[in-house]
Amino acid sequence: MVTFENFIKLDIRVGEITEVEFFEKAKKPAYKLWVDFGNEIGIKKSSAQITECYKKEELIGKQVLGVVNFPPRQIADFMSEVLVLGVYGTQGVVLIQPEQPVKNGDRLG
Repeated sequence: MVTFENFIKLDIRVGEITEVEFFEKAKKPAYKLWVDFGNEIGIKKSSAQITECYKKEELIGKQVLGVVNFPPRQIADFMSEVLVLGVYGTQGVVLIQPEQPVKNGDRLG
């Protein structure tokens, strides 16, 4: 069981997707995302298997939640620096987003 002390070690922040590319070398269909987490953290890269629910062009400007304090992970020829959070629905992975626009870098509280 996870304790509250373990949970609060996760640094979950809001970021805005600024760039998207199809990730051709990924084993499963995925996008390369560049996410702006504000001045303190900056722009971080992520690989996300969200192609079933999202077109590239509709992702630009979308705010998402991401874990910014996991170690980077090499995926094919791409270094994923942040874990963008989503829910595994029957239609595919659905991104978790704030209900209202907030400042990039705001922390999940």
